[in-house]
Amino acid sequence: MNPYRIPTAEARVELKVKNSRFIATAAPATTLAEAKAFVQRIRNEFADATHNVPAYLVGFPPSVVAHCSDDGEPAGTAGRPVLAVLQGSGIGDVAVVITRYFGGTKLGTGGLVRAYSQAAQAVLAQLPLAEKISVYTVMLTLPYNMLERVRRLVSEWQGQILEESFAGNVIITARFATVQFPNFQKALGDLSHGVLRAEIIAEQQLTGDFISGAHQHE
Repeated sequence: MNPYRIPTAEARVELKVKNSRFIATAAPATTLAEAKAFVQRIRNEFADATHNVPAYLVGFPPSVVAHCSDDGEPAGTAGRPVLAVLQGSGIGDVAVVITRYFGGTKLGTGGLVRAYSQAAQAVLAQLPLAEKISVYTVMLTLPYNMLERVRRLVSEWQGQILEESFAGNVIITARFATVQFPNFQKALGDLSHGVLRAEIIAEQQLTGDFISGAHQHE
């Protein structure tokens, strides 16, 4: 899975369109339960609103759960435009609720689509973001005379050495972005003429730049 951006905190903005108030709230949602709980919390907070329009993306393509609702607005004028903004943002694990207080002037279908889209765009612009990345923890055993070369190779492919154990041989535990690991594995095989191979022992998701100042390979 390639890195993608996720929210790190909630954000809220308010817009006025022809006397209607649009209050857009966005938050992290790493699970379906989190997304649903957030939507319900906003509905409870603005229980007197005319509409509370939700949309969320849990995960990131190709593995994503997407949902939206018009919450009583004309079909296709609210939830779908908000979801389209989310899907075009490059952000995953995110939930948004657009709260509307009707101001007495009807906006029409085109006006509603524009207003809900603008509210979603505005709150995403204020959302603090971090990068989420899938990583492998790997282990490899190597002779002492290859230690420095393998250390350089780990760094070269944006890896992070977590532990080194010294006995008859050296055992290295390291971590790589999943997208970089195949490149490291091939380079390790080339370096050792096919003798050395790293074994994947765990996979997890990390938030933020897990290696500071690592060399970027194109």
